[in-house]
Amino acid sequence: MIIILDIAALLLAGFVAFAVMRGWVGITTGSRMNNRYRGEIPQVTSSVDKDNDGIDDQTDILQSALAYVATKPAYKSQYYDGGYPDDGYGVCTDVVAQGLLGAGYDLRELVDADIRANMDQYGLDRADSNIDFRRVRNLKVFFANTAISLTTDLSQIEEWQGGDIVVFNKHVGIVSDRRNTKGIPYLIHHYGPMQTRYEQDCLENYSDIVGHFRISE
Repeated sequence: MIIILDIAALLLAGFVAFAVMRGWVGITTGSRMNNRYRGEIPQVTSSVDKDNDGIDDQTDILQSALAYVATKPAYKSQYYDGGYPDDGYGVCTDVVAQGLLGAGYDLRELVDADIRANMDQYGLDRADSNIDFRRVRNLKVFFANTAISLTTDLSQIEEWQGGDIVVFNKHVGIVSDRRNTKGIPYLIHHYGPMQTRYEQDCLENYSDIVGHFRISE
C-alpha cells in the first residue's frame, strides 16, 4: 500500500510539473515584495509623457509593467501574427514590451524601424516585425541606439530607478521601485514556468548585465 501511495504521489507531482510547464497551471504570483530599504532614494520621473495620459514615462512604464504581470501570464515562447501575444502567454521581452506600450511606445514598430535603418548592427538577413522586438539580442541593440544608457554597476544604487530597463545576455526586465536592505532594486521579469513571483530580489544574482537604459529624461 505504501509503495502504491508513493507511486501515486510521484505521478501526481509529475503531472503537476508537466501542467505548469505547459502553462495549464500557473504558480507565479503577481503579488509585490515589500520595500526593505530604510534609506531615502527619490524616485526619478520623466519630463516626457509620451501618451499624454498625465503620467510621466518613467512612472507609466513601471505601472504598466506591474499591471501586465498582475495578469499572471503563463510562460511560453512562440510566434504570433501581429507580434503581441493575445492568449495569456508571454516571455521576458513581453514584460518590457507591455510596459512600454502602456506608456505610449509601440516596441514592435520602433524596433522594426530601427532594424530597417541599421540592419548591419543587428546581424539579420531580413526583418520580421512580428518577432524581432521579442528577441533580447535585438533589444540590446535597439535600446543602445535609442535610449539613455546608464551604469551597469549595482553599487551605484541611486542610478537604478523604477521603470528602467535592464538587459542581460539572454534575458531582460524592468527595474522595480522597491529595494532590498542594501538599496538594490528588485527586478520585474518573466524567465520561466517555474518562477515563483514576477518581482524578485535577484539583480545581484546576474553576472551578465549588458545594458541599463531609461526611455526618456
